[in-house]
Amino acid sequence: MPMQPPDTDHAGAPEGRAEPLVERYLEHVRVEKRLAARTVELYALDLRKLSAFAVAVPVELRAVQNTHIRRWVAQMHAGGRSGRGIALVLSGWRGFYAWLGREGLVDSNPVQDIRAPKAAKPLPKALSVDDAVQLASYRGTTQPAWIEARDAALVELLYGAGLRVGEVTGLDAVAGPGARGWVDLDAAEAHVLGKGSKRRTVPIGSKALEALRTWLSARSLVLKATQPALFIGQHGSRLTAQSIWQRLQLRSRQAGLGTPVHPHMLRHSFASHLLQSSSDLRAVQELLGHANIGTTQVYTRLDFQHLAKAYDAAHPRAKAKRPPSG
Repeated sequence: MPMQPPDTDHAGAPEGRAEPLVERYLEHVRVEKRLAARTVELYALDLRKLSAFAVAVPVELRAVQNTHIRRWVAQMHAGGRSGRGIALVLSGWRGFYAWLGREGLVDSNPVQDIRAPKAAKPLPKALSVDDAVQLASYRGTTQPAWIEARDAALVELLYGAGLRVGEVTGLDAVAGPGARGWVDLDAAEAHVLGKGSKRRTVPIGSKALEALRTWLSARSLVLKATQPALFIGQHGSRLTAQSIWQRLQLRSRQAGLGTPVHPHMLRHSFASHLLQSSSDLRAVQELLGHANIGTTQVYTRLDFQHLAKAYDAAHPRAKAKRPPSG
């Protein structure tokens, strides 16, 4: 088992005064570098933690090696300290040993090439299948019919094709000169302009096609013939990304979902649910328009979460056994 530093107070510093070298360094940053009192206090806490680790080995501060620092980083990480928190501690230690080097008290800086563990990237937020279907199936009755048709088509297209909100706002009703993107209902495809000005063609499912046809019928009744945009607002102009965010948040509340939905959440849901049913990572990469497969692989973590929950709920070996009756 790795050795632990001695008992510390709530701030992580051992009882008593810091080592003389630490005191000299703190005096240096306080007087010569004129750092703020709070900064000096934080340096003191970090260096007391360093001293505590060194005492537990035991090793003198001037004799600390790169291997010691790596071990202590691992201990802090295993203890639940965040990568950002560890990076701040290492910064304080690095400055201390740089000063010792300038004073001729150490030959090298043992912290120089040490980096904090990378913070785990948060998983993208995705709806459950039931919530996604509930949102897509919702039909409201409290707003004009053409707005309801438009919002229903928005949800179906975002969830059914996994488009980015910027790709949706760039869609025109039909192909035309200078069009960034358009829908081809006969071919059941959306042609979009994605990141890096890369074009791709995405299939449109039957539910999205049905919603789009309903919307296009309503759109023709309220829109001037000169406006090419597929999705329009109340004044006949192209719907903005901000407007789509607002409409989705309102619609998710009206549909009874417990969390407000934004466009990228529907894109995440599209990818996650597709992987759950097909496991074809390359196909999902192509549909999403990811240049790097690593970007798509994050959805396998969502898929694994889904499988883990299914295991916990259904597998006999996942259920806790009742204790035998006496």
